[in-house]
Amino acid sequence: MTVPPDEIELAAAFSPVDRDRWREMVKGVLRRSGAAAEDIPLDAIEDLLTRESYDGVPIAALYTRDDAPPGRPGLAPYVREVRPDGEGIAGWDVRQLHAHPDPAVTREAILADLENGATSIWLRLGDAGPPVGALAETLRGVMLDLAPVALEAGTQTAQAADAFLSLVAERGNAADASGTLGADPLGLAARTGTPGSLDEAAALAVRCAREFPKLRAVVADGTPFHDAGGSDAEELGAAVAAGVAYLRALTGAGLSVDEAFGQIEFRLAVNADQFASIAKLRAARRLWARVAEVSGAADGTSARIHAVTSSAMMTRRDPWVNMLRTTLAAFAAGTGGADAVTVQPFDARLGLPDGFARRVARNTQTLLLEESSLARVVDPAGGSWYVESLTEGLANAAWDWFTEIERAGGLAAALESGLVADRVAATWARRRKDIARRKAPLTGVSEFPNLAETLPEREAAPEGPGAHSHFTSRARLPVVTYAQDFEALRDRSDAHAEAAGARPRVFLATLGPIAVHTARASFAANLFQAGGIETVTGPPEEFAASGTAVACLCSSDTVYEERAAEAARVLRRAGAIKVWLAGKGTYEGVDAGVYAGCDAIAVLETALRDLGVNE
Repeated sequence: MTVPPDEIELAAAFSPVDRDRWREMVKGVLRRSGAAAEDIPLDAIEDLLTRESYDGVPIAALYTRDDAPPGRPGLAPYVREVRPDGEGIAGWDVRQLHAHPDPAVTREAILADLENGATSIWLRLGDAGPPVGALAETLRGVMLDLAPVALEAGTQTAQAADAFLSLVAERGNAADASGTLGADPLGLAARTGTPGSLDEAAALAVRCAREFPKLRAVVADGTPFHDAGGSDAEELGAAVAAGVAYLRALTGAGLSVDEAFGQIEFRLAVNADQFASIAKLRAARRLWARVAEVSGAADGTSARIHAVTSSAMMTRRDPWVNMLRTTLAAFAAGTGGADAVTVQPFDARLGLPDGFARRVARNTQTLLLEESSLARVVDPAGGSWYVESLTEGLANAAWDWFTEIERAGGLAAALESGLVADRVAATWARRRKDIARRKAPLTGVSEFPNLAETLPEREAAPEGPGAHSHFTSRARLPVVTYAQDFEALRDRSDAHAEAAGARPRVFLATLGPIAVHTARASFAANLFQAGGIETVTGPPEEFAASGTAVACLCSSDTVYEERAAEAARVLRRAGAIKVWLAGKGTYEGVDAGVYAGCDAIAVLETALRDLGVNE
């Protein structure tokens, strides 16, 4: 086909645009909005638009080829993974999690998953699932030479591993059985405060290397650090530090360097921040490749990564939104090159998932693999200047944290001394503040809550190892969820509604025409409802009939200047004990304002107290 000359010349018809021209255009917008001074220099424009991650990695507004030239797939620094497995579902391992304490129920669920798209299982045992002694019954009917099994048994890891290896040998699958035994003594210490045994983990690794060539013994789990509120670099640095500690133990037990590397799998969290999650997995491979290079491992040694959708991001309220969160996280895991991916069911925060929730979790991955063809592309994010730059910055931040842990004597010492706990707690405090101010919004919780929702009922999940332990250690990290503060307020409101027969309520006193007050009334309603507080709307004169003692004025700044003080007096005479204002102005009779960026948790706690809702 011949292309007309005018189409060939289309691009040439546009004037070339360089970075300074872009800065000039942005400067004009920022000046008009009041965000930049008239005399701001061009080279300072981008600084106004740049923000930092919790690891101090700058997130710019614009990236070009000069920021981060991409590497080549399969070559150092190995951020761009190559999968030789082919197309479709072989792109990554669809690993479904099971933890029901009844072996028969778990067995039925496992078989259903394996028959309908899952390619491996992640099985929690002991305190967090079926009894270790029931392992054979739990895995009855599972073809261990075809379906990899990843175990997680906490303090009973040695017993679970022995039972599994005996089962594999009994069935004649020693040469073909694959998966992981889940030995992670440092991760166990982080979760429970109880020190694990590196020697025990090393002995299992030696046994696997000698007798079960496709099995891995050890998991370097970064999720305890993520679940405590840590940043991406903090999770990566701690996971790499755990991996290095395991390398020392495994080589000390007699394995070669290459054999030791072959016995370790990483487990990392991915969340709805898809670009950060993509960069995290790519950075993990880069970090581990550097460790392999320094250790003298074979060229091309790469981290095997099991990506798990974040527990911290999951919500109890409006749990259906979790389907969207886990879809984004699973996309990030596949795009970032995870070897195995676990999508947590949307109802995970409510208890043990039902069959529908497991099916949705399973099919989320099947859709990405089969319908979107995501796995048919080598490193889909590779070459993106933003992703490449973010990967580089995150890898450097994580390496700095890893080396700090090493200088402190390694991860075990850094956990016991409180170095890790203090670092993660500081990050969680910053993240928690952003969530409280709704700078990190949670759909269905801090934004657009549904007060009329009816939550699905689920059987309580096992609490897991260390839940009732009285062992005190600074090594033990807390488990947090991003929505916990808002959900606690909702719980208080629900309890009050059940006891009193009605929810606490705030009156939105609107001033002026609908077009003037609607935006701020909607904002205020959304904020108060995030704490489980109903809102009713009307002019100040209707306050007395509203059945509440708290009001919030809603209108424009211009109207406030003319009418806010008088409206506050009307509300006070009608019995208002607290008068809020949607905005930042200060007016006679108004106690405080609610506005974008205010501490919503503090506002809601105050409002609930004023409304007589007990803690």
